Amino acid sequence: MSEREFEGRTALVTGGAKGIGRACCLNLAASGANVAVNYLTSESAAVETVSKAQSLGANAIAIRADVSKQDQVAAMVDETTQKLGPVDLLVNNAGIFEFGVHDEVTLESWQRTLDCNLTSAFLVTWTVKPGMIERGFGRIVNVASIAALRARPMSIAYTVSKAGMVALTKSLAEALAPNNIRINAVAPGLIETGILDGVNEAVLQKLIDDTPIRRIGQPEEVAEMVAFLLSERSSFTTGQTLVSSGGRVLLP
Repeated sequence: MSEREFEGRTALVTGGAKGIGRACCLNLAASGANVAVNYLTSESAAVETVSKAQSLGANAIAIRADVSKQDQVAAMVDETTQKLGPVDLLVNNAGIFEFGVHDEVTLESWQRTLDCNLTSAFLVTWTVKPGMIERGFGRIVNVASIAALRARPMSIAYTVSKAGMVALTKSLAEALAPNNIRINAVAPGLIETGILDGVNEAVLQKLIDDTPIRRIGQPEEVAEMVAFLLSERSSFTTGQTLVSSGGRVLLP
C-alpha cells in the first residue's frame, strides 16, 4: 500500500463532519485525496474536519447540502468539481437514526429516515455516475449497518433504509462494472459516534456483551475498511458488504 494511494483523486463524503464520516475524510486526506466534506447542520464540526484534513496536506472544503434534495445535491457536486476536480471517490455516509417501537413509526418519520439514509445515496450516486462513466473510473462505498443484516424491532425504518443500501450496492455494482466503477458497502456495528449519546447505560452494556470482541468500535476502524474498498487493494471486489461489528454479526 502506498501512503499516498489516493493522490490526485477527489473524494466526496456525505455526512462528513463527524463520526464515521469525519474518520473517512481524514483517512482519505492522509492518503492524498482532495476531500469535500458534506454537512447539513454541523457547520462547526465540518469546519474542524476540513482544518484537520488540511493539516494532513489535503485540499479540503466543506459544503452544506441536504443530500435528500436533488437541487442541493447537484449544487454540491458542481461546487466539488469546480474547486477540487471531478468526483472519483464517493462515500455515501449521511444518515439518521430514530429509535422507537412500531407504534411510534409514522409516515413522516418513515419518509424522513428513508429520504436521508437511502434516497440521498441514490441522488448523490446518480449525480456523479455520468462523469464516472465518461472517465471510465469510479469507486463508491455505501455506509449501511448491521441492522440491514440483523433486523431489530425498535428501528424499523432505519433497518429498511440500510437494507436498501445493501440492495442498491449489489444492483448498481453489477450494472456499472463494465464502466470500471466498483461499488461496495460497509455494515458497521456498535461504533462510538453521536448515535450512542443518550443511550441507556444498561442497554449499551448489553450491546457490548453481545459483541464477541467485547467493546465498542471506533470510527477510524470503519474508515480503514472504507479506504480499502475505495483503493486498488480491493480491485477484484464489487457488490459486496463488509461487516465491521466486532463479531456481533457473523456471515458465512
